[in-house]
Amino acid sequence: MSDFLQRFAQGFAALDKDHLDRLGELYSDDVRFTDPLHEVHGLAALRRYFAQLYSQVSELRFDFHGFDQVREGEGYLRWTMHYAHPRLNKGRILHVQGCSHLAWHDKVYRHRDYFDAGALLYEHLPVMGQAIGWLKRRLS
Repeated sequence: MSDFLQRFAQGFAALDKDHLDRLGELYSDDVRFTDPLHEVHGLAALRRYFAQLYSQVSELRFDFHGFDQVREGEGYLRWTMHYAHPRLNKGRILHVQGCSHLAWHDKVYRHRDYFDAGALLYEHLPVMGQAIGWLKRRLS
C-alpha cells in the first residue's frame, strides 16, 4: 500500500468548493487531468474545472477503498463518488464507482479517471435514461 496514494486520497476527499486552493498541494503546475467527459491541462485550468463542477452540484464527496501502487510514482485509487445534482434523480444522491490512474513525482502530474459516464449522467436524463434502461434490459 502506498503512503503517497493514501495521503493524496485524504487530501482529495477533503476538497470542496471552499478549499480548491488546496489543489496546488496535490497537483503539479503542469498536471494533465482526464476523465470520460473532459480533458484539462494545467493547475489553473484544473481549478476552473473543479470550481465549475462544485457549482453545479448540491453535494459531492468521494470514499476511497483501494490503493494500488504498480511501480514507483504510479498507481491506482478505487473510489465511490456520491453526488447530487438538482436536475438528476430528483436531486437525490447518486453513487458511481470508478478508479483513478495517477502518476507523480512529489505531486500528481497525470490523473486519469475511469468510470461509467452513463451511470454518472446519461442514465439519469429523462429521455436518454429510459432508452439506456431499455437497452440494458434488452441486452441482459
